[in-house]
Amino acid sequence: MSLFLTFLYVFLCNSVSLSSSLSLHFPLTSLRLTTTTNSSSSSLQTSLASRRNPSQSSSSSPPYSFRSNFKYSMALILSLPIGTPAQTQELVLDTGSQLSWIQCHRKKQKPTTSFDPSLSSSFSNLPCSHPFCKPRIPDFTLPTTCDSNRLCHYSYFYADGTYAEGNLVKEKFTFSKTQTTPPLILGCAAESTDDRGILGMNLGRLSFISQAKISKFSYCIPTRSDRPGFTPTGSFYIGENPISRGFKYVSLLTFPQSQRMPNLDPLAYTVPLQGIRIGQKRLDIPASVFRPDAGGSGQTMVDSGSEFTHLVDVAYDKVRGEIVKRVGPRMKKGYVYGETADMCFDGNNPMEIGRLIGDLVFEFGRGVEILVERQRLLISVGGGVHCVGIGRSSMLGAASNIIGNVHQQNLWVEFDVINKRVGFIKADCSRSLP
Repeated sequence: MSLFLTFLYVFLCNSVSLSSSLSLHFPLTSLRLTTTTNSSSSSLQTSLASRRNPSQSSSSSPPYSFRSNFKYSMALILSLPIGTPAQTQELVLDTGSQLSWIQCHRKKQKPTTSFDPSLSSSFSNLPCSHPFCKPRIPDFTLPTTCDSNRLCHYSYFYADGTYAEGNLVKEKFTFSKTQTTPPLILGCAAESTDDRGILGMNLGRLSFISQAKISKFSYCIPTRSDRPGFTPTGSFYIGENPISRGFKYVSLLTFPQSQRMPNLDPLAYTVPLQGIRIGQKRLDIPASVFRPDAGGSGQTMVDSGSEFTHLVDVAYDKVRGEIVKRVGPRMKKGYVYGETADMCFDGNNPMEIGRLIGDLVFEFGRGVEILVERQRLLISVGGGVHCVGIGRSSMLGAASNIIGNVHQQNLWVEFDVINKRVGFIKADCSRSLP
């Protein structure tokens, strides 16, 4: 699979009320989706958290913490225990999409992480009579249908052309002998373009956080490394983060259900980006470019499922124009990576190019910003080519600004759903868990 960009072509229009007493910490692996790996599931160490999040409602279920590391190079891959008894499944952590789905291939050549429903006592299929199996439900990219077995069939498509289709089912996430989620609605994919599933983490009513009533989650993505045989590690939390008091927050932009705009994804984590700096220069880009217009174009979302950042044409042209001024003669002529990114360079000295360009900063106001330091400005895309990690959104058929995971490196990023905000704090994400 190429860039896993999860801005959907459809308008999703459901809000959700969230609360939680869960505090979970899962093993997370991040690998290049084009590379086949044989990863064994890491053991989960379970510990009872010593305090309850005061912003959450009380519950008879105690909060837990599942602690492990993840590996990162392109996409973030979680290993989660699903079913009874648990089967470890690999899922792409995706804050830009809603439906979670697992691999349920019944072919002889199954993906290595394929889930076997016959082995789980908590597995059940959604019948055609279920309320979510209606042709006008807006949560799917194509209407759900009733198959020959009277089971609910779904199809899910993403902006990069990848897809999954199968039956809707209900299944538990089993984290320990004493801690499981209720049965959640998932996709059980019989056909897909990837050999891993998706953990949908946006604000939609069918997302993992909505169904499991998770109110807060966070992750820390380390910097990528081109060193052969070395894969950096980082962390992912669901629930209270030990360093939550250090975050600087920006409020999410929210949209009423009645505000239907063709280019808006109201279930995304939409943040109020105000400007972009390169070096010491603040680019002449109107702040309105980063917010939804009357048709919804221009929203800025934080997306763990996208590798590169993508900008709408006005912003992209300004960024590219400034980089051309600084290093134009060194740019690789006629080269476009992933059909969207054309600020690329040949050679083995990306640090020198980065020094000439300078730091890249995304400004959110009130002192909140994402700093991309010059020494990690360029991303290796193979064959000795390095690119600025920014593409043009219109080449995806999208009308949004998307902050991808390459520009979330060495940051704790916290999604505080209850308080409708996203927090950032600089960190060395390759260090051990706090």
